Amino acid sequence: MHDGSLGGVLRLIREGRALTRTDVMDVTGLSRSTVMQRLGVLLEAGLLVEQPEAGPSSGGRRPAALTFNERVGVVLAADLGAEHGRLAIYDLAGVVLAEGNAPLRIADGPDVVLEWVEQRFDELLVEAERAREDVLATAIGVPGPVEDGRPAKPPIMPGWDDYPVAERLSERFGAPALVERDVNAMALGEHRHHWPEIANLVFVKVATGIGAGIITGGELMRGNHGRAGDIGHIRASRESDELCTCGNRGCVAVLASGSAMVRQLHDAGIDVATTADVAALVRAGDPVATHHAREAGRVLGAALAAVVSVVAPSLIIVGGEMGDASEPVIAGIREGVYQQASTLATRHLRVLGTRFAERVGVVGVATLALEHVLDPANVDALLARRGIAA
Repeated sequence: MHDGSLGGVLRLIREGRALTRTDVMDVTGLSRSTVMQRLGVLLEAGLLVEQPEAGPSSGGRRPAALTFNERVGVVLAADLGAEHGRLAIYDLAGVVLAEGNAPLRIADGPDVVLEWVEQRFDELLVEAERAREDVLATAIGVPGPVEDGRPAKPPIMPGWDDYPVAERLSERFGAPALVERDVNAMALGEHRHHWPEIANLVFVKVATGIGAGIITGGELMRGNHGRAGDIGHIRASRESDELCTCGNRGCVAVLASGSAMVRQLHDAGIDVATTADVAALVRAGDPVATHHAREAGRVLGAALAAVVSVVAPSLIIVGGEMGDASEPVIAGIREGVYQQASTLATRHLRVLGTRFAERVGVVGVATLALEHVLDPANVDALLARRGIAA
């Protein structure tokens, strides 16, 4: 027996476990009349389409085939970093319909940043030839902890604490809005798209700041107040008097983040302003930048060794502006992890770069939005809101 709700029936068809009306009856155990009623609602809502005589033949006339209509709606996805924003529109099959990115300053505050996000989403909807009425969910990733759809004391996001981000976007686009810590979304996107068979993995973002998204048992670990994976504030293995944004001294973030490398290169007489500048120097083979990137990786790797001992992942994925651009960072992380963690913990552990490069954040928040929209309970709620549910 399987979930026979409207959302459950849609999932069966969407995942290819039922193709015809008879299949739905066989898999769910529902009566013919109930199945016909469920399918009628889903067809009326446009979530399913029916193709006459397209199902498998059992000797007579071929039955109609039922397929999921991935164009019935869209989700909006925004990945916001300390210094950038990447936005995209996806259909319900996870296909990108329009996408764009631009520099921004998260420190400019929620009103400035979210006004830009809303305007850019409107422009992308026009580009994708879709209307606001097509939006079924919005998801946004931010570089800080999140609790109940609001940033929760985010260290590098002045003015954002407890700001009603989800409520604002929900009101603007008339659909549920999700807000997630960006590195959690990155972990989810990598897991669902490339590593679904791996139950336990850690995604590490090395950008202006440092954070980790943790997948355990195939699901995100968010922790109390959304702060699971806040590895940038683990005390570093090396001494430092630099003051961290958290108010402590000697955190991993003050030695191994992109902003730390900007400071270190300044001290070495190299003119850089952003993490992107540092990444560009590393890509170009600058020896001083490469040295600092490798050292940052070693410091971060030592901190990750503790995470490996506690979480026991089989995979660490590295992304973010420095992780995407810098094999020296990843090499340093490998060195630090394998030296500091136990042989048993690292015996089958791999440390790899993200496969999505700079798009990992927007893919992750889009994945979050799609999973929300297509969850059977949320399909039922959507149909109820539209007044066409059973």
